[in-house]
Amino acid sequence: MPAVEVVFYCEANNLSPVLEFLKDCERTDKNVVPKLQYKIQRLADCGWELRRPEADFLRNDIYELRVRHGKVNYRLLYSFFTDPGDKAKQGVLLHGCTKEAEVPAGDIDLAIKRMDNFTRDPAKHTYQAPAPPEEAAPPEQ
Repeated sequence: MPAVEVVFYCEANNLSPVLEFLKDCERTDKNVVPKLQYKIQRLADCGWELRRPEADFLRNDIYELRVRHGKVNYRLLYSFFTDPGDKAKQGVLLHGCTKEAEVPAGDIDLAIKRMDNFTRDPAKHTYQAPAPPEEAAPPEQ
């Protein structure tokens, strides 16, 4: 299976909309987070071969990871990026939302805009986890 590196899109302030969505899910129903994390791992393992019911194509190179938990439909919107320099294929997680019937057009439009930003400057829009705080040296005696 064609594995891909999964990265999280971030804004200029290094905040990732998908990670923020996952934090919100943790607060509202922490039981859905492992299901969403599992789908992210499936994207990493299967790449562009991931199909329904786990994923689906929406439009304009935007796809959705699909999770149903209780009566709520959770979606993580993503796209693929190939770095021309090293030919590495990445799955870029762009947006998280809940939906009833269809993913709202505004959510897809936002994912398209974010992917455009990512394509123009992947380094600037790839989330980097903050470094852990350095431990203070013990006081000299």
